[in-house]
Amino acid sequence: MKTAIFIERDGILNLPQIQNHHQITPNALTRLKINDQAQPIMKQLKAAGFLLIATTNQPGLSDGNVSRLELERMHDLLQHAFQLDDVMVCPHGEEDGCSCRKPEPGLFTEAAHKWRIDLQHSFVISDKWQDARAARTIGSFSMMLQSPWIGSGHHDFVVPNLRGIAEKILQLQVRTLAA
Repeated sequence: MKTAIFIERDGILNLPQIQNHHQITPNALTRLKINDQAQPIMKQLKAAGFLLIATTNQPGLSDGNVSRLELERMHDLLQHAFQLDDVMVCPHGEEDGCSCRKPEPGLFTEAAHKWRIDLQHSFVISDKWQDARAARTIGSFSMMLQSPWIGSGHHDFVVPNLRGIAEKILQLQVRTLAA
């Protein structure tokens, strides 16, 4: 089985705009700003043998705020920039009650089935509480980037920067392989 790193798209791979203390998701390629600091870190994690899978809630698809074509253009850019193996998308709004909208685990379990991933030896990188809750549900480690959006629920690790997150993941991977 393979190990993976699930990466929250907005706030980790791209830089969101902040408006009224909330992250605003880009709805066009021209508004997508790549997080240049994340590129060498993702390259390092990819070289360590991890699958890299972005996960994202995109209710703009169902409410008409973003077109499927524009979203695919953004994800093509992200896949190329970060050597992502996949991008898993939930197109539903909160009111839809689906099993794929984070914090529900559907995106992660779908990826695990598709890619034959060992979730208990995988990691979730995010700056949002929804991903930490999903990580706990699936038995993966939550690697949280310090932010106003991580909430007060369970987090395995809260780290001030992506470099520190990568170092912690690589330390844990070595311990797991040695066991």
